[in-house]
Amino acid sequence: MEVLVLPTSADVARRAAEVVIDGLRAARRDEPVLGLATGSSPLGLYAELARAVASGRVDLRGACGFALDEYVGLPAGHPQSYREVLLREVCGPLGLSPGRLHVPDGSGHDEDELVAGAAEYERLIREAGGVDVQILGIGANGHIGFNEPGSALSSRTRVKRLSDRTRHDNARFFDGIDDVPTHCVTQGLRTVLDAGRLVLVASGPGKAEAVAAALEGPLSASCPASVLQWHADATAVLDEAAASMLRNRDYYDASAAGL
Repeated sequence: MEVLVLPTSADVARRAAEVVIDGLRAARRDEPVLGLATGSSPLGLYAELARAVASGRVDLRGACGFALDEYVGLPAGHPQSYREVLLREVCGPLGLSPGRLHVPDGSGHDEDELVAGAAEYERLIREAGGVDVQILGIGANGHIGFNEPGSALSSRTRVKRLSDRTRHDNARFFDGIDDVPTHCVTQGLRTVLDAGRLVLVASGPGKAEAVAAALEGPLSASCPASVLQWHADATAVLDEAAASMLRNRDYYDASAAGL
């Protein structure tokens, strides 16, 4: 795993965008597949990718995107559904066709429908040839996607209950905690690990404990993001605050400096 520590969140966004672009180019596909995280962490990265598209450095019109997760039970068109968030923040700015954006189906009327939709999502990822570059954020409790602590390390796309901490953390996007859905459909940890490259972005002191557990703690379901340690091409791009609890910081800085 490569760990890159930059002075500010703006620096993180610029560097992470370069890592993503390099990964898409390395995939050497006419129709590359980009894995899309939501939340506040990757917004700066998406803005930097949009600048690269606008300048002609990268062309994503032939790409397709797969979202990490979606809430269960939000009506179609709800502004905080992850489909709508990605349409606003990714499809338009990056020139990605809305028809090439795939999001887990959280509209099932019962568990059987949701489970069937999750299995279909796995099939669509396989049919697309897998995810070339997966963008990731990290929750304060160590979740990636909506894989909450206790998630099976071998899990696939499935229905999950959101933890109280995640719901309270996400309440700022809704009118209040009562409006935050209790369940989601999320890619599993094994699904995430199947991507060709993982790019984790994290900024701020509130992520420092989770980042340290993910990058330097034991591989454990208690910190789902620790599965990044298993991946052969994973890069964590952090600002100083998010990296403040790392024990091996000197080594990471020396490694990043190159030969």
